[in-house]
Amino acid sequence: MPPPAGADASAASTSGPDASESPSESLDAVRSQSHAPPETSESLWLRRSVILSFWAVVALLGLPVWWKTTAIYRADLPLPYMTDWADGKICKPVFPLRIAVEAPLALQDAQHLIHTTQHALDDLNEFSAHHLRLMLSDLPAPANASQQVVRDEGPTSDEDTALSIRLIPVETGPTPRSHLQPYSPTLDVYYAANQIPPPSSTGSPLATFIAHELHKIFAEEQALLAYLLSTTSGAHTAKMQSLSPETTAELERQSTRAFKYAPTYHLTFSLFTPSSMPSAWDIESALQQYLSPLLESFAAISNFTVDSQVQLYAGFSPSVREPEYDEALKAWTLRKEDLSGFINAAEWPLSPSIGIGPTVNFVLYVPSESQSPLLVKESGANSWLVPQWGGVLILNPVSMAGQNGSIPTILTKDALSPAMHTFSDQLISLLGLPQTPASLPLRLSTLKRVRAASLLFSASSTLGALARLTRALPSIPIPDTVAKSVDLTTAHLQQACDHLRDGRFQGALEHARIAEAEAEKAFFERSMVGQVYFPDEHKVAVYLPLLGPVAVPLVMAAIKELKSGLSAIRRR
Repeated sequence: MPPPAGADASAASTSGPDASESPSESLDAVRSQSHAPPETSESLWLRRSVILSFWAVVALLGLPVWWKTTAIYRADLPLPYMTDWADGKICKPVFPLRIAVEAPLALQDAQHLIHTTQHALDDLNEFSAHHLRLMLSDLPAPANASQQVVRDEGPTSDEDTALSIRLIPVETGPTPRSHLQPYSPTLDVYYAANQIPPPSSTGSPLATFIAHELHKIFAEEQALLAYLLSTTSGAHTAKMQSLSPETTAELERQSTRAFKYAPTYHLTFSLFTPSSMPSAWDIESALQQYLSPLLESFAAISNFTVDSQVQLYAGFSPSVREPEYDEALKAWTLRKEDLSGFINAAEWPLSPSIGIGPTVNFVLYVPSESQSPLLVKESGANSWLVPQWGGVLILNPVSMAGQNGSIPTILTKDALSPAMHTFSDQLISLLGLPQTPASLPLRLSTLKRVRAASLLFSASSTLGALARLTRALPSIPIPDTVAKSVDLTTAHLQQACDHLRDGRFQGALEHARIAEAEAEKAFFERSMVGQVYFPDEHKVAVYLPLLGPVAVPLVMAAIKELKSGLSAIRRR
């Protein structure tokens, strides 16, 4: 039933909006009722204080702690000084060799002969860094060609004297003539009494002869040092000796064949045989007789450790072709390309390296009777040298068979004599000993000077590499141990250079050896090497997931408050 009309009108008047209000006015009224009350100044400053406190903790506590815990410590290194060493600006090595002359002459005649010979030597010398100083054996001060007074160096010892010349007057035989002692640094010069130059002369055949003999004795040493200086970056001398292409090629071949210098070498002697005989060898007695004197002569340059082993039933590698019989040579032969089977560590286990020094391997192979004699097809030799590895010798049983024609069970000291002589020659080549002159002490002293110079250049180059690495990678740490090693390196390098300049080559070698070891220790510091492989990109990848969630709310809150403050300033 429909409601009455009056009721509808009254309901509309009580529940609906005032007919006199517009729709926009009613919407504004609703909005005014929904707004929050205005923020008080106390709450505003409280909120800003909270935000500032967070930023204060980050700036005053978080950042310093982060900076302190993640900072890379870099000790101070004398980088310009290190670079100058590498460029050869600090030390220009020279090699003054003192030559003592024993002359049975009057003092005035002996001094005149020395001065005349010195002039002739200077005319022959093309390498100013290497020069010979003649001096009377009973006088402390060396005499030079210009007769200038050199600084007093004190009495010279026998160790500082490179060579002694003994003038011996004779009445028979051709004169002048000379003889170099094979096991003593002594040159005997035989002359006639009428060959002594008078005081008024400026030259004589005897002085010219001595000068040419000395130049010939030290020719290879000058070539070695000139080659070393020419191949070393940063090594500059006032006057460099020009080397022929043939000499340069020969010196390069010798340098690639020899081992790098080391204070200690480990020698391993191995006996390999394809059968059960010989099953033993008298290696201890053979080494004591044939090799120990040579090793003792090298004691001033390097030390040696020795071991030996016997490997029975040592057959060739499957990749190596079996020996072939050559009718022309009447022997079994191996091709040159198959010689690598003798250094195959998988088939013939050699002793591992012991200690920090390089291992020099010497292999003695005794073939079976059915394949003896065994030679190299291309050369017909039974021994060969492996550069920077060692030497191999094939000891054919035909040359050592007993009366019954069989291989002996034990290789005696006499049977090992040819092998020991061959191994001695191979060791000399592998250690870089010069081939001339005929005197072994002179060759050893030459090697001492060459090794001292090479170590000095190597340590200086390592310092330069370390300086470049430090500049190129500012993110790597430099511990105090590196700085200490650098200081020790530069100190010993300076002492080595001073000893070279004074002609004390044994001391120069010892200081250069320490400098090289300290330079290598500084360059290969473990903490530095590990940090090289951890660049800054890795650090960002580690820190960003941790700092991002914390930094975004702080930054957004700071931006909001900054905008609020700017708006308030504009309204004013």
